[in-house]
Amino acid sequence: MKALSFWLKEKLWITPAFYIVISIFLSIFFYYVDLLYIDELKPYVPAILLTNVDLAKTIMGSLSGALLTMTTFTFSTILVVLTMYSSQFSPRTLRNFIHDKIVWRVLGIFLSGFIYNTLSLLFMREDLYETDVISTFIGIIIAFFCLSTFAYFIHYIATNVQVGQLINQLIKDTEDAISKFEKLQENEKGEEITWSPIGIKETHQAEKEGYIQYMSFEKLGNYAQEQKLKVEILVNPGDYVYEGKPIFHVYGVNHAKQSINNFYSLGTSRTTEQDLDFAIQKLVEVALRAISPGINDPNTANNIIIRLGRLLGQLGRLKKGPFLLAEEHVLYRFPAYKKALYKTFYQLSHYGKEDISVLISILESLKVAAEMGDNRHYVELWEIHAYVLEGVDIGALKTFDQEVLQEKVDELAIATDQHSYHLVLTEKN
Repeated sequence: MKALSFWLKEKLWITPAFYIVISIFLSIFFYYVDLLYIDELKPYVPAILLTNVDLAKTIMGSLSGALLTMTTFTFSTILVVLTMYSSQFSPRTLRNFIHDKIVWRVLGIFLSGFIYNTLSLLFMREDLYETDVISTFIGIIIAFFCLSTFAYFIHYIATNVQVGQLINQLIKDTEDAISKFEKLQENEKGEEITWSPIGIKETHQAEKEGYIQYMSFEKLGNYAQEQKLKVEILVNPGDYVYEGKPIFHVYGVNHAKQSINNFYSLGTSRTTEQDLDFAIQKLVEVALRAISPGINDPNTANNIIIRLGRLLGQLGRLKKGPFLLAEEHVLYRFPAYKKALYKTFYQLSHYGKEDISVLISILESLKVAAEMGDNRHYVELWEIHAYVLEGVDIGALKTFDQEVLQEKVDELAIATDQHSYHLVLTEKN
């Protein structure tokens, strides 16, 4: 079922096609209303809402041309926004805009309005109608609705192209992914114990190449309990797998009645549904673009880096390492926290090592992660700070920059319960 959900999300044409089908049915419906029932409805419909065939042709022809122009303009706007997302933010953030339901609903509304008026215009023949028609009034209502939708679309685009809105959306996606694992661990109440399964060992391999987009831990656990199996998960969401790569080790007295491969979905691209690394990577890439010479917006990068600290703090509260699910029937290995810290800061530390504001933000981010996370990760946070400053020429910094950097190191030492140290201070003449 989840695989079907991901398939539907990838098919962007489904939403506009749905609106188009509705418009076709509406045009046919009102064609028969005008043809068969309009005389019966006349006592209940104001005469001003009815038009003759000639006037209907004129109005619907004008509406069709206007709606087609609005559709073209909307499509051009979408392409401009896609270009901006790719060039200024990150190619990975294109998915956030492309899969926005509002965008494709608006496009579907415009297309449906154009198709309704065009089909209704096709049905407007003097030899078919002996009286006035109501289809024109319905077309005008649809045109007014399209016009209000167009005004809303301009407001929506102007709001959502702002980098702050994108950052909030990316952070929400990351928090949603973290909350899924928090819920999984809370429900299972698993512990790190020895994994010693018995029975026949079966290795289930990937049937095709792609990225692990989603893994149904709950359904897999229920199935393992029903079949009295022990399942060892060998991959994580977001991993790239090739055809034939081992995905599960299954232990049991009997062979599994159902393919274990049904409990995960593969796709051609990574998603943030359960992929924590990818969710954080998108935020990091936006920050990297912001500190690049072409964009030169370090304040945006600093804002992202500091807010990454809160996400890393939430991530630090998850249990790491081997974790048993479904009453010890499923073994899953959560990635190490130090690995997540490294993937978050290794590029930021390289490209931001000459910008004191970026370095200060990184140390502030680590302090936030320490204050919000678990104390068992204090050492990893302290080690990552040393890794970041390892490539910085402290002596080349200005005096005040050195002093502020020293303050941040001292604050991080207090937050992580470590012993601080003195940076190499150099007086400037």
